[in-house]
Amino acid sequence: MDSTSKQRAEVLDDVEQFMAMNPSLTLDELNIVLQHKMNERNNRPNPDFCGLSPTQMANWLYAPFDQLQSVEIRTPEDLSSSPVMRYLSLILDEAMENDGSFRATSKGNLPTKLVKQASDLLPEFAVAEFEGHISISDFAGSNEDKFNALHYTRILAEIAGIIYRRSGRYHVKKTAQKQYLNQGIQAFFKPMLEASITRYNWGYLDLWPHDVDLRTFWLFMLWRLQSHASFDRLVAETATAFPDLLRELEPDEYYTPIESLGTLIEIRFIERFLQCWGFVTIDPRRFFEQARVPRQVQIQSLLTETFVFRV
Repeated sequence: MDSTSKQRAEVLDDVEQFMAMNPSLTLDELNIVLQHKMNERNNRPNPDFCGLSPTQMANWLYAPFDQLQSVEIRTPEDLSSSPVMRYLSLILDEAMENDGSFRATSKGNLPTKLVKQASDLLPEFAVAEFEGHISISDFAGSNEDKFNALHYTRILAEIAGIIYRRSGRYHVKKTAQKQYLNQGIQAFFKPMLEASITRYNWGYLDLWPHDVDLRTFWLFMLWRLQSHASFDRLVAETATAFPDLLRELEPDEYYTPIESLGTLIEIRFIERFLQCWGFVTIDPRRFFEQARVPRQVQIQSLLTETFVFRV
């Protein structure tokens, strides 16, 4: 707010000087000058936004998925390194082999056979480097309730309108069946991605009490992470660009606001979004031989193939 007030005062000073030099201006002419001054400032790089202009930042925060500027979102030809898309392939294949549907469990989950097939894929993903025992893994499990990445995929497929459950069975929509036959799994990459960003609740799989919606800032965070791959820098840059986030995270006996923001970014943005898609991996170790480990994110080729920034 202090920064905004300062900028407004600077604009008014410029206008006053202009009026002093041009005393015969009409109100309409003055409005045109004022609009020009504001547009000029809104399109000027802002250091708090890592060089983005306020106009560009507003687009990234509020524009619909298909109207984002200065970034091209592509569908990679090879999606085999993406857990989400591989799991979706398993779901679709199971349905297509059974006339478009298959039976759910009594709890409404995916069948055990499909869960095992998905678990067996883990060694093929980059995240396998950091995976421990199956009991604490997001990418394997004995059933869907214990297999977060698979459950996440199933939820996204429902949100994206690809599958639905009725009468104890999962069905693939007729239109989706035709798309799969004609275009393969690539047909669902962008619809699933959009669903994960705009409609899926990022806090769904964690127990953090903070009602902070990081989805608004996803593209800014992705751009910064792709630029330097440093988790610590990402948290600092996000806090600088959007200081109101820290005001939403009151300090407690365990975490400062910046530490809470870092935890939310790691869990909701990096682990439960980017890693599930196969875009990045991150070493979960925070300390080595009692020394804090600088948190570096490993950028996977799928990320750079999908998001091409022009800023």
